[in-house]
Amino acid sequence: MADENEQTEGKIDDMTEENEGEVTDTKKVEESQPAPEKKSEGTKPEKHEETVETSEIKTKPAEPKQPKEEKPVEIDSKKEPKKSAKKKDEKDSDFNYIVRIANTDVDGEKKVTLGLTQIKGLGRRMATLVADAAGMDREIKCGNLTDPQLEKINEVLGNLGKKAPSWMLNHRKDFDTGEDIHLISTDVELRLRDEINLLKMIRSYRGIRHESGLSVRGQRTRANNRKGLALGVSKKRP
Repeated sequence: MADENEQTEGKIDDMTEENEGEVTDTKKVEESQPAPEKKSEGTKPEKHEETVETSEIKTKPAEPKQPKEEKPVEIDSKKEPKKSAKKKDEKDSDFNYIVRIANTDVDGEKKVTLGLTQIKGLGRRMATLVADAAGMDREIKCGNLTDPQLEKINEVLGNLGKKAPSWMLNHRKDFDTGEDIHLISTDVELRLRDEINLLKMIRSYRGIRHESGLSVRGQRTRANNRKGLALGVSKKRP
């Protein structure tokens, strides 16, 4: 047993000597290597700037700017008459500022379809029908109409009951004749007055309402259409 203990102790001693030899070798190697330089926190790494000599740079003198030449605007001779045609009034020496149609003065500066609406009893739809039946342009002005054209218009206005369909006429099933007719100009007011007088004469409900000046077609009169002197509500005394 004693021999075994001595052998183990000898081995341990050998192991320690080997470790000590390795440590000394590493120390020698570290001493032989140069120590790294420490970077200071405040200093920045230097940058090598390339210096360029001013003599090498050749600056060119600035050239003066030349004014741009303006090209003359060419005006086409073909376009000039179009502009002048638009500005030129379409009024000739024979232009009539007031035209007499169906006993009514019509503005000559208006077109046919608009000028005919100044006649009582004619609207836009009936005016276009009259212009088409007379065979003339709708865009022509009333002042440029000739005498034969005016006669043609008056002829169409006199026979509107035959020229226009029945649903466009304003006086269908006449009381005297029973025909569908169209009234224009002063005939509208005269026929209306005659028919109201007839209702008054036969003492119909509508005639009595016309006489008293009240609404005829069933409108309420308690809140609306209050006329006359006695507008307040009078209470009877006991």
